[in-house]
Amino acid sequence: MFTSFSDIPGHQNLFLDYLYEFDNTKQFYPHNFRDKTGYVPNFEEVLNSRIVNREPLAAIIENQYNVFSASAKTTKNIQQLKLKKTLAVVTGQQIGILGGPMYTIYKIITAIKLAAHLSVQHEDYNFVPVFWMESDDHDFEEIRFINIIDAGNNNLRITYNDDFPLEENRGSVGDVIIQNTITSFFEELEKGLRKTDFTPQVLSLVRNFYSPNKPLKTAFKELLFHLFDEHGLVIFDPQDKSVKELLKPVFIREIDNFRRHSEKLIKTSATLEEVYHAQVKVRPVNLFMNYPRSEGAVEKGRYLIEPTESGFRLKNRRVKFTHEELNNYINSSPESFSPNVLLRPICQDYLFPTAFYIGGPSEVCYFAQVMPLYNMFGIKPPIIYPRSSATLVEKSIAQILEKYGISINDVFVNRDTIPDRVINSLSSIDIENKFKIAKNDVDKVFEDLRNLLVELDFTSVEVSEKFRLKILSSFDEFLNKSIEARKRKYEIVIRQTQKAVSNLIPGNNLQERELNFIYFANKYGLSIINTLFEEFSISKFEHQIISI
Repeated sequence: MFTSFSDIPGHQNLFLDYLYEFDNTKQFYPHNFRDKTGYVPNFEEVLNSRIVNREPLAAIIENQYNVFSASAKTTKNIQQLKLKKTLAVVTGQQIGILGGPMYTIYKIITAIKLAAHLSVQHEDYNFVPVFWMESDDHDFEEIRFINIIDAGNNNLRITYNDDFPLEENRGSVGDVIIQNTITSFFEELEKGLRKTDFTPQVLSLVRNFYSPNKPLKTAFKELLFHLFDEHGLVIFDPQDKSVKELLKPVFIREIDNFRRHSEKLIKTSATLEEVYHAQVKVRPVNLFMNYPRSEGAVEKGRYLIEPTESGFRLKNRRVKFTHEELNNYINSSPESFSPNVLLRPICQDYLFPTAFYIGGPSEVCYFAQVMPLYNMFGIKPPIIYPRSSATLVEKSIAQILEKYGISINDVFVNRDTIPDRVINSLSSIDIENKFKIAKNDVDKVFEDLRNLLVELDFTSVEVSEKFRLKILSSFDEFLNKSIEARKRKYEIVIRQTQKAVSNLIPGNNLQERELNFIYFANKYGLSIINTLFEEFSISKFEHQIISI
């Protein structure tokens, strides 16, 4: 079952037009992802746009896999990256604890299934699914929590605290070391999860990955490796010093041409704003630098590079560089630099021959701003392919929906009114309507009295109005008490409908944006991943409803 994204509140018009009215957006995107006749020409453009030696990147990835026993499929994919006819199907995400929201899983499945499909349809090329870990990112607040539905059917947020001030600039989150406080995180998780046959295995697994004294990016990669290595996913860490060596030309070009780049980005964003919405705020320079938090400090923070009249400075740090000094720093210590959200796709597609990028709604939108940079860096952009999107409907939830005649679209659009509407359908008394009629009758009586009294004594009219308002106020109080009495009578109905809503739209958001995979793995085992592989459609481009 599928439902149109346009029927689900909260999606930007740019994303909806990209899906359903591409002609409205073609000035911002060079490729229509639905036009399969344009695939092969784009493959050739990507392969021929830059003649590069593929060996160094493949060697870096091989080195990153030294501590893993990769499957035959993954090993083959890494080797294929050396071949001239190999193209990458790339996706990526922040390294959220325990994998972050479900959409991270959905992105990966889309990339793997699309690469497999393309390999069958286009036998002259090889397609490798690649996951770009956004380990350079510094937003610790965004990646330190998960959401589940607890044993009491309540939405529960579980947060990892590392005992450092939240406002502290930790630098790139990939380098953040897991502290002993992770035990409290898992204790709260174990307490919140409903106990099942799968609970011990699942908790043991993630505890092993997310153990103290391990970098967050290592734990994240181990988890993804466990879930997707058999499917051939190549997990890529851009923080690697060797990777940054390869990216030095991109970093230097950004510093040398930042004014021209930002002017073009601002112009594109302004054009977007005329009709849609610019997803990302444009900065003068699209680079960050990892630098000691204070004089003599060992720990480094991640700071945005900003231009000055005579050179550059680091935001929130009294550190300045001339143009030449900054370029020298890039040449000598490229590992200290990382791209922002607009430059990251350029770095990605400078390194990989990317045929497709798998993105969610927000990414589809910000690629409209990124596209001008591709021309300025001499790189052919990939086709932006919308990731699969889904809501998983458990059997108990499906039974509630069927019992009370609730549709999935009702949940998406009218979630706040569902309990009252269901009660009204079950109750023989329409309380709200009865009180509305009664209040109208009161108004009519007082209107007749006013017309009579105005001829006798005008002050009596004012007194009658006070009585009218007092009576109506009593009606409202009586109505509220009647509604509460009805709720008590239909307590089970309310509890069941609220359970369904909380499961399908947790936190008033799409399930895939809120819940962590461990909620489902705990109830159905890790085989839930295989179920998703079997059920997911990658060619409908609508929100999928999957019964599990």
